[in-house]
Amino acid sequence: MCAFQPFALESSIGAKEFVRFTMSLAHASKHVGSRGTCLRSSYVEISRFVRTRHHGITPNRTTICSVRALRCFSSSRELRTAIEPDAKLRRALDEYKATIPKSLSVQEGTSWKKLDDGPEMPNFETSGYLSTRRDVNKKLSFTMLRNRGQSYCIQLVSTSNNGGPAAEAHERLRSLKEWTPVIVRGALRTREPAKSETHLGMKLVANLEVAVEEIIPVNEVSDDIIIKDDTVFGPEQRHLQLRTNKELRDNILFRGRATTVAKGWLTTNGWIEYETPLLFKSTPEGAREFLVPTRQKGLAYALPQSPQQYKQILMASGFIRYCQFARCFRDEDLRADRQPEFTQLDMEAAWCSDTSIMLNVERLLTHLWLQLLRHKLPSVFPRMTYEEAMSSYGSDKPDMRFEAKVCSKRQKKDVSVNHGQIHNITQHLTSDLTGKITPLQDPTIDAFKIRISSDPKITRKFIASFLDSPEGKPYLDNPNGQPGIFIGDLSQPMQGLGPLGYQYVMEGPESLAVDHGDLLVLQARPNAPLSGGSTVLGNLRLALYKAAIAQGLIDPPAPDDWRFVWITDFPLFTPTDDTDPGQGGTAGFASTHHPFTAPKTPEDLDLLLTDPSLAKAAHYDIVLNGVELGGGSRRIHNAAVQEFIFRDVLKMKAERIEDFRHLLDVLRSGCPPHAGIALGWDRLIAVMRGKESVRDVIAFPKSGRGEDGMVKSPNRVTEEQWETYHLKVKE
Repeated sequence: MCAFQPFALESSIGAKEFVRFTMSLAHASKHVGSRGTCLRSSYVEISRFVRTRHHGITPNRTTICSVRALRCFSSSRELRTAIEPDAKLRRALDEYKATIPKSLSVQEGTSWKKLDDGPEMPNFETSGYLSTRRDVNKKLSFTMLRNRGQSYCIQLVSTSNNGGPAAEAHERLRSLKEWTPVIVRGALRTREPAKSETHLGMKLVANLEVAVEEIIPVNEVSDDIIIKDDTVFGPEQRHLQLRTNKELRDNILFRGRATTVAKGWLTTNGWIEYETPLLFKSTPEGAREFLVPTRQKGLAYALPQSPQQYKQILMASGFIRYCQFARCFRDEDLRADRQPEFTQLDMEAAWCSDTSIMLNVERLLTHLWLQLLRHKLPSVFPRMTYEEAMSSYGSDKPDMRFEAKVCSKRQKKDVSVNHGQIHNITQHLTSDLTGKITPLQDPTIDAFKIRISSDPKITRKFIASFLDSPEGKPYLDNPNGQPGIFIGDLSQPMQGLGPLGYQYVMEGPESLAVDHGDLLVLQARPNAPLSGGSTVLGNLRLALYKAAIAQGLIDPPAPDDWRFVWITDFPLFTPTDDTDPGQGGTAGFASTHHPFTAPKTPEDLDLLLTDPSLAKAAHYDIVLNGVELGGGSRRIHNAAVQEFIFRDVLKMKAERIEDFRHLLDVLRSGCPPHAGIALGWDRLIAVMRGKESVRDVIAFPKSGRGEDGMVKSPNRVTEEQWETYHLKVKE
């Protein structure tokens, strides 16, 4: 009856009149002795109102809903009972209430930089985190206070000798845990200059201290949380890692500054940032995608592997230069320099050549290094073809720091030669020796040397320990044959290279001539065009350098030894296997980078008709110290050529080609020539900070299994959630 009567009434009278009437009833009810009497009187008055009025008004349904909501809210207020907090909750509420205006009014102490040069202040107020405390006795304590940014700290002095508020503040301070956020009031006064200018990595205000008169904690550190300098926090406490680890926090702050500097340069030089959608569609670009199901049965979005297609569409839309710090997503196997979601600086320009893009990237990187690291880079970066990089370094991202120059003693005069490069020595070896090195028929034999020590015994011990270690096992298990190991020893016949034969010793590459203690390594591989990102010998070369550096046998590269190099002339296509999704075609190969990359020359375009595997791409990678910072290319801007590559070269299915119909239609509309690049921002920052893993420069990284240990994602989805998207987990 109670719920029905008002509903019936609202269909009988005007909404405004009803609201005025009910408000008057509510006012009258205050003078009634009991709630039951109030309700009975209300219903009598309502009945009279309805019977004695003729309204003739059809009520507005929106108003009816509003009136009903108002009535329900009023009813819920009548039924609600007051909460009686216990002592602990009451204390928390009171403390929180006391901090609201105070915590917002205290400004960040940027002036801490000037405190040492400033005057004393009788009424000084600041805020920050409590740091270490030293209790001289029960009545005197010294505590360090970190400023909010944890870049500066100042000494707090508290005492109970004089009684009053200062004594109360002293007792309060001694009860608080380290890292408690507080507001401090007191007298800023001079002190005897501190012996050190820093404390726990922070700049110490050395000539001033605060005599504490009042301290207000704005929050507390729970008793079950232990925060000390040597505490090791797991991924579920990432916030405490970031708060307490200065180096980690500095990495994140550096990243923010780098982004600001880069955006400034890009804006100044005509690169305009445009946002592209994150909810894209599934297209076979080369990497596995993350799908986002929708409530429309059978339909899903895909998170973008990159903004590649959108930025090409922008070039066809009449924009000249585009850039974006873009979030990208790839469902790939993870490693130190790869995350399932990552950030790249995306750039694209219309009416532009590959050379122009490379020049702009060189200028941007030079600006970043100068502004952030105070290091001047060369005005032009060296260039190297893919074939040269793979042949000489066994990697398409060579680390040029391991290319030392040494003097050869083989000739009477010193000759400067490259030390550490890989050389093809097949022609210098006998077929009998080749058969002992590898089971391959007609193989290629490559070799390099490293200067480990001037003592053959030390070199021999080093290589033996490496091959016996887990790092060396993969090279011993190589189906193409184990590496051949030779150690330069001037006390042995032919300097220790006797097994290689007289022909090699006399006619072998000058750059591989060994001195006493040098390490010479041989490795066989199939006699076929180089493909992929590295060779077995290239990986072994890097592993040996790193092991020798770790053991102190080779000096590590200088921290400011920045070796940039452009790698060009990649194969347009690369053979695929079962682990590489490629573009899903049946040609037996896939685009080396993505299917929108243009052939490098007219001759390479012609090769698509006869032997696509020989065609070179108008692609370029920027590499720094063995890390690929980014890659770009000139794009195919002609729809007929793009569809020809999809259909006839890659042999993609017709339905997969249709996934690119939007792009083909865009290219068909008169799209101008364009080129671009994407720089891996996580990798770039990691290299600038001297970090091996990108996780050290990402605020909330994923683990090696793609998991966020703090928020516990990905999490298990309920059956009800799957049903929303018309999905079911297959058992």
